[in-house]
Amino acid sequence: MITGRLLGVGVGPGDPELLTLKALRCLQAVPVVAYVSARGQPSTARQISAPHLQPGQREINIALPMHPSPELADAAYDEGASRIGAELERGRDVAVLCEGDPLLYGSFNQLLKRLAPFYPTEIVPGITSIAAAAAAARRPLAIRTDTLSVLPATLPMEALRARLGQTNAAAILKVGRHLDKVRQVLAALNLLDRAIYVEQVSTAGQRVMPLVDMKEVSAPYFSLILIPPGPDR
Repeated sequence: MITGRLLGVGVGPGDPELLTLKALRCLQAVPVVAYVSARGQPSTARQISAPHLQPGQREINIALPMHPSPELADAAYDEGASRIGAELERGRDVAVLCEGDPLLYGSFNQLLKRLAPFYPTEIVPGITSIAAAAAAARRPLAIRTDTLSVLPATLPMEALRARLGQTNAAAILKVGRHLDKVRQVLAALNLLDRAIYVEQVSTAGQRVMPLVDMKEVSAPYFSLILIPPGPDR
């Protein structure tokens, strides 16, 4: 039996014009789109894609609990995968809309492991928030033989400090309520003056500033900190 294809489509960091041509073609062609949202909140990936969606497309919203335990999150992904699987069984392609890139800290990974073993799967990479933030800040991510580390701010303080101490440049994601911890680590490593804070990159709410000028004690979910290569690079 011929089934539909599962498509993980990266829709970029926020600006609807930052979709790739391939992502745009997928969104305009598929009969079904799916996306993840926090329960009661709109889906960011769906908002980014809205200008490119077509009349008559079926939509599957996978609503996650606001403060999910692993068990509750797994149940939501199981239910979402079942709904997507039902469409695939009918021979319909399903594009899962993913902020940034589907495989970089993306919720699509949860659907991939549940569905890819059973259905033809294609992944369309997207522009990451890291690349968009570097462009907005007009600073390089890495130069020549630099090492670049991508780190979640959720790491324990000592782990974060150890990893930052072993790299030339870094991007710290998932900042949110961990902002103060990150500040302390960067100050201890004498990196605070190099750090750049970027919020809501490529959207109307974008803010880009030296981290030392950021006075708030917490940050929005869609924020990150760049540590560009040092001036000697």
